[in-house]
Amino acid sequence: MTKHFLLALIATSALSAAPLAAQEKSDAKQPPARSYAETVKAEAEAGWAKAPVEETETRTRDSVTINGKRYNYIASAGTLTTRDNEGKPTASMFYTAYTLDGTKPGTKRPITFLFNGGPGSPSFWLRMGSFAPIRIRTTNPEFVRPAPYDVGPNPDSLLDKTDLVFLDAIGSGYSRPLGDAKPGDFYGVDEDVDVFARAIMRYVTKYGRWMSPKFILGESYGTLRAGALAYQLQDRGMALNGVMLLSSIMNYGYRQPGLDQVYINYLPSYAATAWYHNRVQNRPADVATIVAQARAFATGPYMAALAKGQLISPQERDQVAEQMSQLTGLSADFIKRANLRVDLPRFQKELLRGSNRTVGRFDSRYMGIDTDAVGERPETDASSDAVSGAYIASFQDYVHSTLGYKTDLPYRLSARDGAGFKWNWAHRAPGGGYGSQNNPNTAIDLAAAMRTNPYLKVLSLNGYYDMATPFFGTENDLGRMMLEPALQANLKYTYYPAGHMTYLNPDALRDMKRDLASWYDEAVSDARSSTPPVPVSGQAGTMTGNTPN
Repeated sequence: MTKHFLLALIATSALSAAPLAAQEKSDAKQPPARSYAETVKAEAEAGWAKAPVEETETRTRDSVTINGKRYNYIASAGTLTTRDNEGKPTASMFYTAYTLDGTKPGTKRPITFLFNGGPGSPSFWLRMGSFAPIRIRTTNPEFVRPAPYDVGPNPDSLLDKTDLVFLDAIGSGYSRPLGDAKPGDFYGVDEDVDVFARAIMRYVTKYGRWMSPKFILGESYGTLRAGALAYQLQDRGMALNGVMLLSSIMNYGYRQPGLDQVYINYLPSYAATAWYHNRVQNRPADVATIVAQARAFATGPYMAALAKGQLISPQERDQVAEQMSQLTGLSADFIKRANLRVDLPRFQKELLRGSNRTVGRFDSRYMGIDTDAVGERPETDASSDAVSGAYIASFQDYVHSTLGYKTDLPYRLSARDGAGFKWNWAHRAPGGGYGSQNNPNTAIDLAAAMRTNPYLKVLSLNGYYDMATPFFGTENDLGRMMLEPALQANLKYTYYPAGHMTYLNPDALRDMKRDLASWYDEAVSDARSSTPPVPVSGQAGTMTGNTPN
């Protein structure tokens, strides 16, 4: 969630997710690049701190009140040492965990592993904003006032339903390679999934949680990780009860230049944003109504028009541009000059141009002001700028002052801040005919896991105003997993009046907690039932509650 992350995503097609700080000037003189080996040698000679091979942990006790009931819990901060198949240490992964006080090995209480995305982002965003028993409170979609920040007990925590473990990707936070391992051993789609699988299995073994119902929650690129991770864990003997996908991007194939699907994916998000900022005529009473209209237009006249390319007739171009204008708040003339294909930065700049404002990328409710009012794209992301400082400062204070975690390592806000970052986008999906993917799609992996495990529940959590990973793209990805109708009942969607980090909106967080609470109950209940929730073979069941709305 750093701007280093943002720049990388622009380079890989300008669309995935998670905020932060300041962009380096392209004309600034940079020191000569050093190899990873040179960096390691220099750090050793300077006496820099190293990640510990021996696992560390600090533990503190606290309590939180949820739905009027007090829960005493243990908050832990520490490291997990992952090892290769020969038992050699390969990496130290930092985590924070929240477990009910008195929980013992062998418990059947659920446990959930949570992680952000990037790739290369640590998970302090989820840790400080979402379902932990403490969080930083944010309200209106505007810049969070400087310190002191409003950090305190979280009545919308999931601790009443599950223990929680937040994991930082290798190279980010306090997570580092060990021994002879190099960053490249972890910086890739499959490499990253492998080390997360090993870390989760290590935690489960160390703390005796093999009998616990197990869940994973990924945000942004973390959803791409979650799809492959669900399959990999299951393939290694750890079947999951549930997977939560928050602000998803599971298929990078659509993000290549020249492909029109990305414009179709964005159109309902453009409509939702125009509705929020009161830029549409005959504005419906609620955002869901205009989103439904935009979905129908996107998969109907708009898709047909884009498919015709330059062969579209002037009459059809005019008609489609006018319909698109009514939904998105952009002028028909602007839309036609963009060949019906409005890139996200242009939409961000154009929607509010008359008021000299831009809309945010991670959350289009936020508005920014550029120096250049006639430019083509925003100069920064207002939604990133608004919250980054508050999240970083509150986490640093919490992990050191409250949890008492001590280390001389710097906390990296992105793996890109260290030497040797180069992501390997190749992915080998399971099943016949897929082979190696250069633009990964781990919805294929998730579908394979769901076909094998008929108890596996998947919940897609979406923000209407998320412009980094648009919800219609998520529906497109998950809607093409080619599941039988009976298995489709295990896939559900929820939507909230928020952006990429849905938890920034306290009302959305409250609704999300309510939805998740009932979903956890269902997932755990089905797993304990003697009858599969869907037939393994034979006649397909009836689809219920799984259709996007």
